[in-house]
Amino acid sequence: MSATAAPTARDPFVDAGPDAPAGDRTILRRAWSLLGVRRRSVAFAVFLGILAVGSGVGLTATSAWLIARASEHPPVLVLGVAATSVRAFGVGKAVFRYLERLASHRIALDGVARLREATYRSLAGGRTEVVARLRRGDLTARVGEDVDAVGDLVVRSQVPRAVAVGVGFASLAIVGALLPTAGVLLLVGLLLAGVVSPAITAAAARRSATRRVGHRADLTAHATTWMDGAVELQTSGRITTARDALAATERAIADEKDRLGRAGAISAGLDLAGMAIAVVGALLVGIPAVTAGELSAVSLCVVVLTPLASFEATAALGPAAIQRVTSAAAARRVLGLIDAAGGGADVVGGADTEPAAPPADDPAEAPESRLVARNLAVGRPGAAPLATIDLELTPGRSIAIVGPSGTGKTTVLLTLAGLLDPLGGELKGARRPDGVALTGEDAHVFATTVLENLRVARGDVTEDEAHDLLARVGLGDWLDGLADGLATMLSADGTTISGGERRRLLLARALASPAPLLLVDEPDEHLDPALADRLVSDLLTDLPHGTPPRGILVVTHRQAAAQAADHVIDLGAAPPSTDTQPTNTVLTDTEQTDTQHPDTQQEES
Repeated sequence: MSATAAPTARDPFVDAGPDAPAGDRTILRRAWSLLGVRRRSVAFAVFLGILAVGSGVGLTATSAWLIARASEHPPVLVLGVAATSVRAFGVGKAVFRYLERLASHRIALDGVARLREATYRSLAGGRTEVVARLRRGDLTARVGEDVDAVGDLVVRSQVPRAVAVGVGFASLAIVGALLPTAGVLLLVGLLLAGVVSPAITAAAARRSATRRVGHRADLTAHATTWMDGAVELQTSGRITTARDALAATERAIADEKDRLGRAGAISAGLDLAGMAIAVVGALLVGIPAVTAGELSAVSLCVVVLTPLASFEATAALGPAAIQRVTSAAAARRVLGLIDAAGGGADVVGGADTEPAAPPADDPAEAPESRLVARNLAVGRPGAAPLATIDLELTPGRSIAIVGPSGTGKTTVLLTLAGLLDPLGGELKGARRPDGVALTGEDAHVFATTVLENLRVARGDVTEDEAHDLLARVGLGDWLDGLADGLATMLSADGTTISGGERRRLLLARALASPAPLLLVDEPDEHLDPALADRLVSDLLTDLPHGTPPRGILVVTHRQAAAQAADHVIDLGAAPPSTDTQPTNTVLTDTEQTDTQHPDTQQEES
């Protein structure tokens, strides 16, 4: 981590070259389609917004007429309609504003739900390396704040802009009908406040939009690092560096807000200038008109005061311009993620369309149930290979990978799951996400019930199935001891349960998955040796009666328990002296090895 705020790193999913990113209009048009927003719903929200602001304009105009006319002491009945109208406009403004908020927020929230679901579906069904390339905090920012920012386009940008246009025309009609020259001045003021001012604000926002969105993602990443790794940062002595990096990011965000605030101040000044032109100009042309007998004194009050309410709509256009630019920057990041994952543009139904029905089951699209590695070299990108392996995993077959820490066991697992690219050799089959279920050392335990944590793997897990799964991994007694049983709430990442219970809960989740191939990393960690051996042996050999066969690959330090597997891959076996490449020893269930490794519960490097 750096102690100073560096420029935001280039987004790996948004090309900065000449072909991309596309203009805001193109990006927002596609994002609008993915939100699944219906034009009729937006039109209804705009209509309610026009009624709300229009009621304010009507209230001001009617009140001005009522006060001026009452000063002439007419018969009371002459004022009755105006007095009633004032009450109606006053109540209507609040009621219509409330209804407009309900309508527009419903559109936005429904759209956000569709877009977020589309993003999750793209990540779940797309290329797995997409998620692996992102920092956890950046991924959280994209599916969280960025999706919300795209949804805000409806409430904070599109609806206010349309309402301002509708109210502006209505105000021009009222003032222009009474005094055309005052209507022209009002038009000039509205153009200054509604066109020039938002354009200046948008230009300033566009210059910093990408930086602001990137800084927010950095802030989320830093916060996630602090929450998940505070102990590690303290132990390694990097907590000061992490604190400085967080502070630098916060300063960068504050600087961007200040720069945008200056543009916002200019925009607000232009809005007031437009209002002054309309109001003062109406006085300057209205008084001579009254003197000349072209306009009544009562009408002059209406002409002068009506623009004050008209500019209520234009006051929202500066923030609307900022929101439009912010939504475009957020949409680039979200759509870039969807495209990189292979989701494409047709993840959800477009505007004015019902969501597409799920396709019928196609045997040709069934998950691949075969994983074959031939001379597969595995390792971290840019580093030397840690191991070279050969294996074939099919349903009904079990493989164990053993070896001391640092020999690449977890790296093999991540490569087989598609999270790391092979450094060489050949890897075939099971590249579809629904064909392989991977349970890693850092798999997440969610802050929900025990049952819902199992349903992460398969949403229709019943309570009876959950009891069986937990009993199979040795958590039956633990479950019986919980006051609320399967309804017991767990903390985020399982901090309220022991390390061994957490590992076995994750194993039970893996067994709940419908995938034909299971890849399990260190299910025996944090367990006593006898329990660990029994758990690994049962996992490799015990398949419940009546369930379809599945291929199981287990990474473990416990070589004794691994002998229950059909094949054992020993990454710690010494290679022949004539072979300088990393290799492994493959042991079938009928072969033995003289190489033994001490049982250990250390996490793999």
